[in-house]
Amino acid sequence: MMRRLKVLFITEWYPIPEQPMKGIFVQEHARAVAAQGHDVTVLHCAGKDPLLSAMWRMEQETDPALTAGLPTYRMWRRSGPAPGVSSAAYLQGTIGAYRRLAADGFRPDILHANIYESGVPAVLIGRQIGAPVVISEHASDFVRRRLPPWQVQKARFAFARAARVLPVSHALQGAIERYGIRARFTVVPNVVDTETFVLPASPRQVGDPHRLLAVGSLTPIKGYDRLLRALALLRQTREDWRLTIAGEGPEREALATLTGELGLTDRVTFPGYRSKAEVAALMRESDLFVLSSLTETFSAATAEALASGLPVLATRCGGPEEYLTPELGHLVAADDVDALYAGLAEMLARLADFDPRVLGAFARNRFSPGEVGRQIDAVYEECLAGRAD
Repeated sequence: MMRRLKVLFITEWYPIPEQPMKGIFVQEHARAVAAQGHDVTVLHCAGKDPLLSAMWRMEQETDPALTAGLPTYRMWRRSGPAPGVSSAAYLQGTIGAYRRLAADGFRPDILHANIYESGVPAVLIGRQIGAPVVISEHASDFVRRRLPPWQVQKARFAFARAARVLPVSHALQGAIERYGIRARFTVVPNVVDTETFVLPASPRQVGDPHRLLAVGSLTPIKGYDRLLRALALLRQTREDWRLTIAGEGPEREALATLTGELGLTDRVTFPGYRSKAEVAALMRESDLFVLSSLTETFSAATAEALASGLPVLATRCGGPEEYLTPELGHLVAADDVDALYAGLAEMLARLADFDPRVLGAFARNRFSPGEVGRQIDAVYEECLAGRAD
């Protein structure tokens, strides 16, 4: 057993009252680390406050629904007319917030940043206090080649100085490396809350109509317009299905309009945002999970579906093809309506071939908090051993 460590998570993405699922995957990593017996504190770099006259402010989050049992602090920074003002406030605020935590007695053995931008102040703090820095990376902008030059420089600066960089998939690591960025990489996947995402209490009965489920923000990158067009093709050959798309986002109105234009209003529903527990319940009640994304770095929803014993049809969009085998589901080309249609037809014909117990066991063995927590724990141990050498 490692000694009990004090770990400071520094992150830009984290659940907030208005968006309780924002950055939930960061919180799941933090909880997995805490479950290994370490003392974890979270510093959320919450963004800009246009009313702030000082450079930054910090306050403790007290809502237990948002802290999940972890001491959590929010840091807001001043916004300014020039990008340099905001960047300076970000660095000053993050470093200042750390110093305030240290003055109150929390002096971390490990700094665990999430997303490259949080890694910049983390490595500066780590250099000051002699603590190793680990950076978990989730950002799809690497895969989508959307990072502007100054952001690439931030990533290069942080990753080069981190003791270890933990992309959530090999696809994401490759995308980072294609920017010419080098680091000490170890792939560590996202966590599945295997106490919430569980098999149905009784065996799932595949009925009529078949219940299809998609979960995610209603944004273009999720490819829901392609999915709807594929379903319009499917309806020409069979009508024994219904689709639920759970989530909110800027594309909701456009997707609802497209649903009507394709004559699918009686087949597709948009129930809006659903909590994690509600999503888990939907998965237990469904027959097939569908991921139509153009790009994903991991796809936590796909892994959660497997934990729920739900077979998956997914696009080759990045992360899922690293773990979705024919025993668990089916992969098709991304951004391809015809491929989605063919995949839907095949999976509906094969639903009885999938054993929910096999799917659930796979997800628990690979993505449970205990398993991912042990992987992160091993990284910490290696980083501290390297610092001592």
